[in-house]
Amino acid sequence: MSNPEGDVEALRRGAFVESDRPAGVPRVDVLSAREVPLGGPRAMLVRRTLPQRARTLIGAWCFADHYGPHQVAESGGMHMPPHPHTGLQTVTWLFSGEVEHRDTLGTHSLVRPGELNLMTGGHGIAHSEVSTPDTRVIHGVQLWVALPEEHRDTARDFQHYVPELVQLDGARVRVFLGSLAGRTSPVRTFTPLLGAEIVLEPRAVLSLAVNTAFEHGLLVDGGDVRLTGTVLRPAELGYVPHGADTLTLVNETDIPARAVLLGGPPFGEEIVMWWNFIGRSHEDIVKAREDWEASSERFGVIGDFPGGRLPAPALPNAVIRPRRNPLIR
Repeated sequence: MSNPEGDVEALRRGAFVESDRPAGVPRVDVLSAREVPLGGPRAMLVRRTLPQRARTLIGAWCFADHYGPHQVAESGGMHMPPHPHTGLQTVTWLFSGEVEHRDTLGTHSLVRPGELNLMTGGHGIAHSEVSTPDTRVIHGVQLWVALPEEHRDTARDFQHYVPELVQLDGARVRVFLGSLAGRTSPVRTFTPLLGAEIVLEPRAVLSLAVNTAFEHGLLVDGGDVRLTGTVLRPAELGYVPHGADTLTLVNETDIPARAVLLGGPPFGEEIVMWWNFIGRSHEDIVKAREDWEASSERFGVIGDFPGGRLPAPALPNAVIRPRRNPLIR
């Protein structure tokens, strides 16, 4: 997935004033989404919660797009021509529909609801993503993970995984990255991560033991979900700093609620993030853009995609500065 725009601050605080917060209740910051067009001539609107000025990363998670449900007959579905990535891993997770993935490793993979596609674009990779002709509704999330300095030039890779459905009291969970609820994903990552889909039954209460070294983010897809005392509405992402050992989720509605739980230890490195590239300096970004526009071997070729590839936008008339998360208050 391609990133066409810069960042905007959109944050509201949780239910408690810090001085009045009950002992043992973690702080929750609520990140509101902004609507942006997915890059390309047939733009699909998505709701973006990461990155923004209030928060660049949650663990190594650095990008979160949430889209749909879109009626393909009306919106045209997903149509992302070949485009490049550096310094990151992409995570595709669907709630409905089907997406065809092709990349310059030679991968041709379909991803369906409850299945994970994870692609590594360290030194450079290109891929395309297109909803299939049989898809009537497209709905899901696209996520990026920043690679740490020692691995940011790693080789291209692709992994597909179908996690088992875990039935809990009042909830269903699929753990696609990391460990939760007694299940561990075998998918390889370069920093410790957590990624899981959680569906809560109407009015259900779910307490999950989590790693205290992780900070967490809960992205709500449907229903109102109370996270450790703070209500999150659809398309909002609740951020919980590291230190919490339990997260309590409450479905506030009379219909099932769905959310995606993300986590990881705080990512201590500064990153430069522009378009589809992650580096450590302005010069890294300039070089990646030059290589893509020159059809360099760095990214490879997807030879059979009709209509050509996605051109890079113009660079800003300023040095792109590194950024990191604000200090925890």
